[in-house]
Amino acid sequence: MAEQSLPLPNQRRIDPISVASAWSGIITHKWFLLPVASAWSGIITHKWFLLTVVVLLGLGAWQGIRVLLGPAVVVDRVARGRLVETVVASGHVETPYRVRVEIGSQITGTVEDVLVQEGERVTKGQPLIALEARESKASVVQAQGAVAQAEARIRQLEELTLPSAKEAQTQAEATLRNAQQTYDRTAQLERNGYATRAALDDAQKTLDVARAAKRATEFQVYTASPGGSDHVMAQTQLNQARANLDTAESRLGYATIVAPRDGVLITRSVERGTVVQAGKALLVLAPSGELQLVLQIDERNLGRLALGQTALASADAYPDRHFSATVTYINPGVDISRATVEVKLTVKEPPDYLRQDMTVSVDIEVAAKDNAEVLPVRSVREILSGQAWVMTVKNGRAAKHPVKVGLRGNSQIEIVEGMQPGDIAIPQSSGVLTGQRVRPVLP
Repeated sequence: MAEQSLPLPNQRRIDPISVASAWSGIITHKWFLLPVASAWSGIITHKWFLLTVVVLLGLGAWQGIRVLLGPAVVVDRVARGRLVETVVASGHVETPYRVRVEIGSQITGTVEDVLVQEGERVTKGQPLIALEARESKASVVQAQGAVAQAEARIRQLEELTLPSAKEAQTQAEATLRNAQQTYDRTAQLERNGYATRAALDDAQKTLDVARAAKRATEFQVYTASPGGSDHVMAQTQLNQARANLDTAESRLGYATIVAPRDGVLITRSVERGTVVQAGKALLVLAPSGELQLVLQIDERNLGRLALGQTALASADAYPDRHFSATVTYINPGVDISRATVEVKLTVKEPPDYLRQDMTVSVDIEVAAKDNAEVLPVRSVREILSGQAWVMTVKNGRAAKHPVKVGLRGNSQIEIVEGMQPGDIAIPQSSGVLTGQRVRPVLP
């Protein structure tokens, strides 16, 4: 029996008739396929040249469109918002008290303790230096004793001498009355012949003594009373004793040297045990006070300034830190050599980093308006001429358009007339000329 070969799975059988038919078609169309193959071969051979041609054709088409439609220009748009007009100026920091205060002793003494360090901030009345004060304390005690003694003398006059003098005066008045009655009776008896002349003389003598005693007691009462000599002398002694006490207490107070005002101690030239002389500087104090910003502002802005206006300031050394200030002084005169006006602003809460004579930049708010129609300043031309205008786009071309401006901020300006919200304007920096075709593009 002859063996038969079985086909393998997934094996495709080739039909001889189909192969013959395909080969016959290629031979029939050989004149058509040859040019295509030749062209493809040429493309592959000159591919970089052809790519360059395609790129140049694209650039040419793009430039042609740009010439026809104009270059793309980024434009600004009128919008509504809050606008703050400011006057910008630079100046320096100044304190009201530029002179340093030298602190010394008013008496000669030995330093017992120094209570502060150099660079420390102090307040008015704060103790700074303590001097040895035993002698001054003893003088105070002695003066206090003299005052107490003088006060006791006043009380003695008021509580003892004056009442005793008044009692003596009362007694003398009674004695005088009795002497007067005796004299009157004796005189009557003498006229009637019942008494002798000697008895009358004795009565007269007793009357005169009683009168003298009464006058003496009156003087005692007067001198012991307020305004009398004894009382005046006692009061004078008391006043002198009190004055001596004040002097002693003042000298004792001089033993403690205190800060004459608020400030910062910038120099210390004394230590414990130092013998100091009166008038010698021991400490140097830089007084503190409300800081001021002193500016020189162009006189053209004088009419826009007013007392009480607020400002935002920053030191050139710390440009990212801002603090507020208030206009408190406008010089009534103008510096003719510089055509400027001196303006001072007070900083009520100065930051710690501010120093004397620091350079600062200040924006003084002179006007503000809500819901204003604003446009970036860069798009408004000839502002100072009084005939401001903008470059807008009309029918695809740049066109000059007059406007009326109002408030002017640092980067924006108010459009009062000539434009509406949404209108566009070409910035000056674009270099576009009037009548040039442009394609506006919003940022």
